[in-house]
Amino acid sequence: MAKEIENQTAKIPSDFFLWTAIAAMGLSLGLKCMKHKHMALFVGQWVAPFLLFGVYNKIVKTHGHDEKEM
Repeated sequence: MAKEIENQTAKIPSDFFLWTAIAAMGLSLGLKCMKHKHMALFVGQWVAPFLLFGVYNKIVKTHGHDEKEM
């Protein structure tokens, strides 16, 4: 099952996770400006997981690339 998840994850462009994290920061800022403090904090906490997913995505792509060369 892990291999299938890695195969699907590797299809997602790495930039997607960076732009999603930036969008979450912007949305959080917008919510904060609209005085929705708790929702802004909630959305702001999404940034770190999105960046971690991006790192995982890079690792999966690199690992898959190394296997093909062997």
